[in-house]
Amino acid sequence: MAAAADKTKIRLLPEDEFTHDPGTAQNYNESMYFNAFDPNKKTGGWFRIGNRPNEGYAERSVCIYLPDGRIAFSFGRPSITDNSKMEAGGFKVEVLEPFKRLRVTYDGDALLLDEPSQMADPKTAYKNNPQVPCKVSLDYEGVSPMYGGEPVNEDGSSIEVDPEKSFAKAHYEQHCAASGYIEVDGEHIALEGFGLRDKSWGPRFWQAIEWYRWCPMNFGRDFGMMFTIRGDGKGGTSSGGMVFKDGKYDLVTDCSIESDWDDKDYQTALRASLKTESGETYDVTGKVLSLIPLRNRRKTPEGEELQTRITEGMTEYRCGDLVGYGLSEYLDQIVDGKPNGRAAGY
Repeated sequence: MAAAADKTKIRLLPEDEFTHDPGTAQNYNESMYFNAFDPNKKTGGWFRIGNRPNEGYAERSVCIYLPDGRIAFSFGRPSITDNSKMEAGGFKVEVLEPFKRLRVTYDGDALLLDEPSQMADPKTAYKNNPQVPCKVSLDYEGVSPMYGGEPVNEDGSSIEVDPEKSFAKAHYEQHCAASGYIEVDGEHIALEGFGLRDKSWGPRFWQAIEWYRWCPMNFGRDFGMMFTIRGDGKGGTSSGGMVFKDGKYDLVTDCSIESDWDDKDYQTALRASLKTESGETYDVTGKVLSLIPLRNRRKTPEGEELQTRITEGMTEYRCGDLVGYGLSEYLDQIVDGKPNGRAAGY
């Protein structure tokens, strides 16, 4: 008789807000991500730092959506020598109170793009657009419970992952309120709004996922959503997420999405239907207000070049009579010159 499969559970501790032992996996990545959008000014952005201490650098991204449609964007790989803090290249995350209060700051430069689609070819974009001073200071307040954590064995021991096939071994998210300011090329914008933050750690290759659609959104302090649909690598899909309502999370059990596209294969609108554990159903539409295409490239040991495209769209969402703001983040592997998620019908 075959042995029963090991049981697992999800573990999340306040100390997970801080950095972890990276171990020996060359592609270890510890990432903290934040977004925030002001519903009155229709501006906002997203901010990420991903430590790769075993490779000697951090991935640092700052993306600001200005009210007139321009985008200020900065990406860098500043050197780091260890995984002791989430700070590099002018970017800093401070944990003031785990699960409740964090601060994000940035002081550096950003590329100011009149036509954000130029980032499909970064070399051309950086040649044809100015680098300008950029500052960010945002205080994040958790308004929801925590969602996610690290899957571990029932006895609390870690689950081994294959670094070559891993995107993250642990991941959590939280809906937030955000306040502070963004400043681009001397233009100071006070920001009061809402967003979502996440954290992940463990080995990561961006090519480890076939494709996904990730849509975080807020309709105010007391109502928000996040849903995701991803290719399972076998021709099917999986979905998940949560609805934040009445002070708690109602987990998404099923989700479908239809997307509209422009002639560059960038999403312009979406329609999604969600079902939750409590039996609630939600229909959501999204209109992309401003979008920037980004990419990650990697060569395999055999010399094959892999390219991942991630389109980041500031999106206006509607659910019934409510209007909210957030992102539509579409990750695709480029296969024969085309995004494979769109080829699959998503």
